[in-house]
Amino acid sequence: MASTDVRDRILAAALHIVGTEGIPGVTNRRIAAQAGVSLGSITYHFPTQTDLLRAALSGFVTEETQRLSELAEGYRDKGLSFEDVAALTEKVAKDLAFSAERIAPFELYIQAGRDHELRQAAAECFAAYDELTVTILTALGVPDAESVAPTVVATIAGLQLRRLATGSDGEHDFAASVLLLLRAAGPVRG
Repeated sequence: MASTDVRDRILAAALHIVGTEGIPGVTNRRIAAQAGVSLGSITYHFPTQTDLLRAALSGFVTEETQRLSELAEGYRDKGLSFEDVAALTEKVAKDLAFSAERIAPFELYIQAGRDHELRQAAAECFAAYDELTVTILTALGVPDAESVAPTVVATIAGLQLRRLATGSDGEHDFAASVLLLLRAAGPVRG
């Protein structure tokens, strides 16, 4: 079995456990059982639990950013309006099922507030989301996209967290929230 395959299975198992049982549920024994690897494999690849959690969070965001970038690229030359982008954002957000792997990042972001070593990974995650959002906003002609992007990202993350915590799918309108932010950002450059 290739070393990267073992590492990937460990990370997938850790993310799944974080999403189903929270950070306290993450033990080497549980990860080994879920990943189908030896206990020694875990400490070989990840000397500390923080190293493991950091890698799991970073891996999730890398995959998520790639997925969202590919989606955004598919709409790059479509001449979308603010309304179109807001509606697409809502569709993408609401189409995401809250699987264990999608709940896990929220757990890890909260843990980063307690664990300084995990904060860097969380900061890198939000930076990746910000960068993707800047790309989309710039393509739309939003002035000062770098200043607007973190607010858009925070709004979407907050609405997703609210949706997760309340179990509600329709009470909060992602499109209206994103559209409000885009319009407040100022007129599109002509």
